[in-house]
Amino acid sequence: MSLNIEKARFNMIEQQVRTWDVLDGAVLDVLKNVPREDFVPSRYRRLAFADLRIPLAMSQVMMKPVEEGRMLQALDVQAGQSVLEIGTGSGFVAACLSGLGGQVLSIDIYPELAETAAARLDRLGYSDVEVRCDDLFSEGFDPGRLFDRIVVTASAAEVPDRLLDWVAPSGRIFVVRGDSPAMEAICLHRNVKDGWDTLSLFETDLPRLVGAEDRPTFEF
Repeated sequence: MSLNIEKARFNMIEQQVRTWDVLDGAVLDVLKNVPREDFVPSRYRRLAFADLRIPLAMSQVMMKPVEEGRMLQALDVQAGQSVLEIGTGSGFVAACLSGLGGQVLSIDIYPELAETAAARLDRLGYSDVEVRCDDLFSEGFDPGRLFDRIVVTASAAEVPDRLLDWVAPSGRIFVVRGDSPAMEAICLHRNVKDGWDTLSLFETDLPRLVGAEDRPTFEF
């Protein structure tokens, strides 16, 4: 184990994540314990703990560590809760959700990302994560159940209605909505009256969720 890696991880947590008001001990512990450097593409390994979005295959990205921390804190995943992740990417967020006690189903439309992440998660021992290659917006996709937590690691102009239908009573969903370059990351909480309470978390700019791309506008 490299001392430099552990020092970089410590600095990421203390100088970036904690200063972004991420104070939940469970979240800080999971960011400490999940080896982020093993989820970053090898050519970007030296940037694993930097305050940057790291490029992945298929024009996808890993969120900044501070964004991941705020997201995980807002979701407040509890042991045994069911979690649906849309956009597996590198598998890092799925590993964190599992580390917090979630039973995770992670979906990615790109076979390259899904297969690589599944192999990585298996190799690192994250047995509570199931990765599937599937299309959220295909007619045949239906998880067949509700989830305590839903995480969308890409953006949409508006929150897709079908995702809201899959949130269990008192459940939460994290999603990024709006338009580049200033999108809004939010956490929606399904309240006891079956309405939604909205917590605005931060501004960001993430690639569009496949199937939720902006429709072209025409002028006549």
